[in-house]
Amino acid sequence: MVAGVLLGAFPLFADEPAARLSYERLSPWKGEVGDGFRVGTMEASASVGAGLGMPILFSETAHDWALTALDLGWIFTDVQGEGKWYRGNWELLGELFGGGQFRPDAAYFIGVTPLVRYNFTPGGRWVPFITMGAGATATDIRNGDLSTTFEFNLQAGGGLHWFIRDHWALTAQYRFIHLSNAGLKFPNLGLNTSTLLLGVSCFF
Repeated sequence: MVAGVLLGAFPLFADEPAARLSYERLSPWKGEVGDGFRVGTMEASASVGAGLGMPILFSETAHDWALTALDLGWIFTDVQGEGKWYRGNWELLGELFGGGQFRPDAAYFIGVTPLVRYNFTPGGRWVPFITMGAGATATDIRNGDLSTTFEFNLQAGGGLHWFIRDHWALTAQYRFIHLSNAGLKFPNLGLNTSTLLLGVSCFF
């Protein structure tokens, strides 16, 4: 009688197939780690980094900055390209980022950006990805390259997840980030940085 009560109270310990099924429902993976994400898997991540300015694409000044980024992502496709080198999943992300310029002078920036990411999942704990997106930014950076508080941001780059656990990854990525106001007010030479980010990502 006592055994029956215990088995009823702790079914996952009493029924191994049920425990395995419960784990599979919670796992972000279709199979083993790196074999492809399940549709509907979510990602939450936090990153910090720094960017080196580049006086290119008409900008005249190198703008160096430090920033923090928070991301929330959604894997919205099943595994694509089965049997191909580009096997992986598409992901939509929303990003909130902000920080400060420290050279040539002190200034702030804060922005939001929707991003599209493709995660390559050939198998294993290393998952490379490419990312691109466009959003809006508020900033008091000027230095002759920008002239308005409102600026658009364009971003593109790539990175790598290293899964230290089934749900947790250390993430490193590179972003080329461009700010400009699309000609709403001049000067509008633009700001360009090569930004490196390091962070932690949780998939659930």
